[in-house]
This record gives sequence, structure tokens and C-alpha cells, in this order.
Amino acid sequence: MNRAIAALDYHPDSVARSLKVRRTNTVGVIVPDVTNPFYPEIMRGMEDVARRSGYCVLFCDSNEDAELERSYLSMLFSRRVDGVLIAPANPYAIRDRLMRQRLPFVLYDRVPANFPGTAVITDNFEASRQAVRYLIALGHERIAIVITSAQLAAVVDRLEGFRQALKEAHLDVREDYFRGANIADLSPQKGYQCGLELMQLSDPPTAIFCTNNRMTLGVMRALAELHIPCPDRVSLLGFDDFEWALSASPRVTTVAQPTYEMGKRAMELLVQKMENDKDDLETPESQLITLPSELRIRDSTGPAPLNPMTEEGVTVAHGR
Repeated sequence: MNRAIAALDYHPDSVARSLKVRRTNTVGVIVPDVTNPFYPEIMRGMEDVARRSGYCVLFCDSNEDAELERSYLSMLFSRRVDGVLIAPANPYAIRDRLMRQRLPFVLYDRVPANFPGTAVITDNFEASRQAVRYLIALGHERIAIVITSAQLAAVVDRLEGFRQALKEAHLDVREDYFRGANIADLSPQKGYQCGLELMQLSDPPTAIFCTNNRMTLGVMRALAELHIPCPDRVSLLGFDDFEWALSASPRVTTVAQPTYEMGKRAMELLVQKMENDKDDLETPESQLITLPSELRIRDSTGPAPLNPMTEEGVTVAHGR
């Protein structure tokens, strides 16, 4: 029989089978931005688990667009996927729609506050707090932060970790040291603009904590264009770790998130939910998995300059 199947290149009709057993063995995954190097490693963790568990994966890129995200969800529902993994562009609007479909789902990376369902995230508060405490230990008191959209709970947690570290060190939280972007503009260009603005202040920071990988690249460009030596004049600490962080000059100190583990755990939880085949999907068991990060210290951070406001420092900081 097997030889005949191989000789004829026969493939079972999966659509007909799915109608009979009411399962497609397919999982839908919505990614906010597949061009962001943070997400491919998460996707790899998801796919490895799905393959071992006998599921195919349909990946969709919402491009940080809530309307496109809704369209992809409709497509996944029409294809009758068995479950959904999603890092939502709009975390606060997504849960009710998924619950109406009575479909197993797990959130990853982006989770709204007080979310009652299943999710996998990084401990963003503690990651940020430890990163800023490291800068303070180097003697920095004038520390700026570059954030992304405040509508994302992860960003709020990173900002609160930043504030907590300053509070513990009895340092002022200076509003002029805050720079940010909206969710549709998490680009190196925006980071570049933020870097220029910060270093052209009359009293520029001696350290910058950048909470997004792409915006870190932009800040690096701004420092290079202004001929500000890093870390001699200003230290730079980024969030998320990639190959370019090791290839840059100086090599960038970063907070490394467990990306593969996040994808792996999220898919494992979803497979468990799908195979438990619970009837009461409207009241999902709350299960929030919080993963630790790692501070990887490299060359872009160093002791605070002893005389940051020398005449040379002022000239460089203003790009003249």
C-alpha cells in the first residue's frame, strides 16, 4: 500500500478530512512586523514546536496596522484554524473578538494590563530597572530614555522600570530626557531624530536607554553624525540583542530577551489548549508566563564623563 501511495504521489484530501474531524491541524500566527529582527527568532520557536506536534503554521504580518490585523483574523477564522497566536497591534481590542469565535488563543510579547487569559511575555519592568541601575552604578545621573508607543503594556513596564531605578537612586526624572514614537513609526529614522534632540539639549544626557532595537540604530547614527564619542561622552544601552549589536562600533550593550523561548512556550501553551478541547472557552484559565531577560554588557557603556559640560562637550553636543 505504501509503495502504491508513493508511486502515485497520492496526498490525502486534508480539507475533506478537516470537515469530518472538525480540525485542520493548522495554527494562525499574527506578527506585528516581520521585518523587525526581534520576531523571526520567536517565529522559529513557534514553528519548531508546531512541527513536532503535527501542526502547520500560517504566518501573517500585520505591519503594526490594526485594520490589517482584523482582516488577517477574518481570513484565519474562514480557514478554520485550530488556534491563534498573536502579538496584537491593538492589544485592548483583540481579546473580545477572539473570545466570540470560541477559539483557543495565546498572546505573546504584547499583553494588555490585567489580561485574564494565557500569555507569554518578558519581565519588562525588571529588565529595564536592572539596565538603568547598571548605568547608575557607572556614575550616570543624567539618563535619557527613548521609548516606543505608550499604548503597549510592555513599553509602559519598561518606562516604569526606568522610573523606579531613578527613584531608588534618588535621581530626578527629567521630562526633557523623554523621547518617544507612536506604534506606526518605530523606525531608525525616528530614533535618529530622538538622538539629535537629546544631544542638542543645553544640558545633554550622559547616558541614553533606548527601549527598541530599531530606534537604537537611529540613536547610534545621530551620535556618529554629531561626532559624539560613545561611550566617552555618552553611553548607549539598547533593548533586544542581535548580530548587528556585536558588529557595531562600539559593540552595543543590550538587554537580551529570550525570543526563541518566548515563541516555544507560547506554541506549547496553545497546543495544550487546543488538545484539551475545552468547552468553556469564554472563561479561559489565566496563565501568564513571564520570562527573564539578560543584560549583555559590551563597549557602548562606560563610566560617566567627569566633565561632561566642558567647552568641547558643548560644541560637540550642538553639532557645530
